[in-house]
Amino acid sequence: MADGGPDGLPHASPLSGDGRLADNIVHFARVLRGAGLKPGPGAVADAILAIEAINIGSRSEFHAALSAVFIRRHEDQPVFDEAFVLFWRSRDLTAKMIALMSPRTPESSTKQKEKPGAARVGEALAGTRRKSAPEREREEVEIDARLTVSDTERLRTLDFAQMSVEELAAAYRAIAELDGAFDMTRTRRFRPASTASVIDARATMRTAMRSGGDLILPRWRTHREIAPPLVVLADISGSMSQYTRIFLHFLHALSARRRRVHTFLFGTRLTNVTRQMRARDPDVAVEACSALVQDWSGGTRIGETLREFNRLWGRRVLGQGAIVLLITDGLERAEVDNLSAETDRLHRSCRRLIWLNPLLRFDGFQAKAQGVKAMLPHVDELRPVHNLKSLADLSAALTGATGRDHHPRRFLDRGRI
Repeated sequence: MADGGPDGLPHASPLSGDGRLADNIVHFARVLRGAGLKPGPGAVADAILAIEAINIGSRSEFHAALSAVFIRRHEDQPVFDEAFVLFWRSRDLTAKMIALMSPRTPESSTKQKEKPGAARVGEALAGTRRKSAPEREREEVEIDARLTVSDTERLRTLDFAQMSVEELAAAYRAIAELDGAFDMTRTRRFRPASTASVIDARATMRTAMRSGGDLILPRWRTHREIAPPLVVLADISGSMSQYTRIFLHFLHALSARRRRVHTFLFGTRLTNVTRQMRARDPDVAVEACSALVQDWSGGTRIGETLREFNRLWGRRVLGQGAIVLLITDGLERAEVDNLSAETDRLHRSCRRLIWLNPLLRFDGFQAKAQGVKAMLPHVDELRPVHNLKSLADLSAALTGATGRDHHPRRFLDRGRI
């Protein structure tokens, strides 16, 4: 924590006194680096010069000066604000000790919701304290780990919502190493090729004209391949909100590697959150989606929302062999006739329709619900989505690799619907 006066800010000039302000700015830059920002040594020197130029006026001026130096992207502003509040807060130790020793009644007010990036900033600040604190001699304790589960296997089965910052970073590294998520489709357009494929008559004639027709060398072309659009329709009703929030973290990592990813959330209404998911920080992206959606953890009308998507967005985002990921448990409470027709229309409008159902985590899952019976005949694959292993299988499936274990016919042939 920074050293300073009652308002939490130092009094002296950066180049005067014992130099604590410069040290605090260096430590603050380390906290920002641990929280995801990337301030370099030059930024730290510029920050010290900026503080000397303003001569540390008010707290807002101090915040503005550091913000102008350390922030390079607009998406980093919420993380910087949270780090500034935690690092440059007041150090009135006397008042804090009196407050700790005084009796107090339990707080009846609701717990304030954490801001985006607060957990990451807190752990980054704690990490710098652990590094600066002197090491203490600890008694070595031997632990029998023969019956424990490896960290890798535990990470593969752990929900994203229960992960700490370090575990979430390890999960993103594991997702980045997955093969897939780049299913390329062949288009009718061409691109130049170096190997013999299809002769390009126009390019050949243009090259021959440069030499006056004395030398005619063939030029080749081949079909251009592009990654098809990925459209995600995620259910945010009361029974699906937790799984959808976890899937949004995976989808944010996938959007950083794949172009043309369109995200829609639906409960009782359809909401397009594609722009919000483009934020660089995953916490900011999920928080922006939660703020935009008004029916989070509410009811669900799968048939009506699919009808709205097919009518308003189908022609816009379902071109060039789009792949649709539909994440829902299929528990429709309205009439299922409309649900069956709209699911069939969605299936005929895309190249692949993959249904992600978290209820498949149960071994004894059976397609008995009316909504599941109406949707199942119109999907290409039925997959679980509840842990890192299922997301790894999904990432491999996006390359075009399919298996019989995820074909919906396995439920049809067994007479479960």
